[in-house]
Amino acid sequence: MAILAVALAVCPHALARWGEKVPNRQYADLKAWHLGFSVGVHTQDLNFTHNGFVTPDGGEWQVEIPSFSPGICVNVLADLRLHDYFNIRFTPGMYFGSKMAKMLEYHSGQTISQDIKSAYVAMPLDLKVSGTRLGNTRPYFTLGVMGTLDISKKRSEALMFKSFTPYLTVGMGCDFYLPFFKLIPEIKFCFGLGDILRHDRPDLDEDPRTFEITQSLAKATSNLVIINFYFE
Repeated sequence: MAILAVALAVCPHALARWGEKVPNRQYADLKAWHLGFSVGVHTQDLNFTHNGFVTPDGGEWQVEIPSFSPGICVNVLADLRLHDYFNIRFTPGMYFGSKMAKMLEYHSGQTISQDIKSAYVAMPLDLKVSGTRLGNTRPYFTLGVMGTLDISKKRSEALMFKSFTPYLTVGMGCDFYLPFFKLIPEIKFCFGLGDILRHDRPDLDEDPRTFEITQSLAKATSNLVIINFYFE
């Protein structure tokens, strides 16, 4: 009778649990280290600050980025667990992209277009702040810094830029716990720090007309928007 009583007491709880869905990868976030990789797309933009320079013939150059093409990026991921809700992530990778600069001289109506291609070696370091896991999902946001080194071949152009660019970054994403891995879509906004325009242009000593474009700019700053899909 005692055994029957215990069975009757336990059985309803067992039946209730039978229909519950067991969360995927329940202990994945308890590991000290996580490794993975990502593939994604990004856009590169430049913001130009003009200084009001007037050419000897009374003209004034204006520069803008009217269009840009989505680029691709690939990263590897190393994630260090600091706490239940905090992780440090290092995600070095390669970013390939381009943007089109349009230069217009208002006095003569002359226009010049320049296709600015780049191949960045990127070194992002982020603090990942996660929310509470809900089933098989867990949202998060990131704050970090990133340095990029442009290793693409350069030739003399109307606009030339420094190879190294530092960024402040902010992002958001969500961990999706699948049976065998985590899928993590993420969007990140990168804000360039400092002027990346090369103002010293000895290569244009024999082309003062083109050098007027650089003389018309006080600075240029870079921004990136990145959409990545991590597999961890």
